[in-house]
Amino acid sequence: MNRLVEKSVDSIMEYKLNSKEIAAMGVFTAFVAAATMVVNAYVAATGGYFNVGEIMVYTSAILMGPFVGSFAGGVGSMIADVSLGYTVFAPGTLVIKGIEGFIVGYLAQYRFRPSSEKILTTLSVAAGSILALLVWWGGTEYFTGSLEFTLGIAPSTITWIITIPAIFWVVLAILSLTLTVSAGLYLDPKIGWLVIAILIGGVEMVVGYYIYETMVLGHVLAFAEVFVNIGQVTIGLLVAIPLSRSINRIMPRIRKNQT
Repeated sequence: MNRLVEKSVDSIMEYKLNSKEIAAMGVFTAFVAAATMVVNAYVAATGGYFNVGEIMVYTSAILMGPFVGSFAGGVGSMIADVSLGYTVFAPGTLVIKGIEGFIVGYLAQYRFRPSSEKILTTLSVAAGSILALLVWWGGTEYFTGSLEFTLGIAPSTITWIITIPAIFWVVLAILSLTLTVSAGLYLDPKIGWLVIAILIGGVEMVVGYYIYETMVLGHVLAFAEVFVNIGQVTIGLLVAIPLSRSINRIMPRIRKNQT
């Protein structure tokens, strides 16, 4: 185990960015900032705001690896915080989202041996179950009822209120379980591993923000924001995996060569 850790650390320290990755850092940083700023929703249950920035953090990490995912996730999200006036969160965001992008990108690029197919199939079932539980519990508990959505960047924004019934999250949970398990069993066993990779990165993000927001906001508000962040991880996961796979099929050259 120690040798594996040492080998991983050595490979990270010796890694050199190529021109494609440097260019991708700029492109995906802009995508992360835009996704974070353009779409957000006020959550009455917590008093917090939900954004879809995680979609592009995970997409950049899956497509381009840990270094692009880390830079785009940290810098792009920090730019959004500063632009939207949440400067108090910017330092924490830079570090927390940067680490999140690195974790997802590093784990997503892991190559399994052909003999590991049974393990990957099991991971697909486990990942689908965890994802379905998150969708059902988080949705019905904190994202049911009237939600205020804002589209655009101030002052040019459009706001509307929609009502989401609890049954919506139940159906979405069942679909999440069915699609994740089916995809892992019949399309690509690695999908289950991608779900696990994102969940691990998501845990770092949720815990990181809880610690940071406890210091700047206090325990009560920081605890309330935990559930908003879990929602962001869940939506990011549901969209980023099919989005990254679609991009990779349409433009296979976008994905960096992995050795």
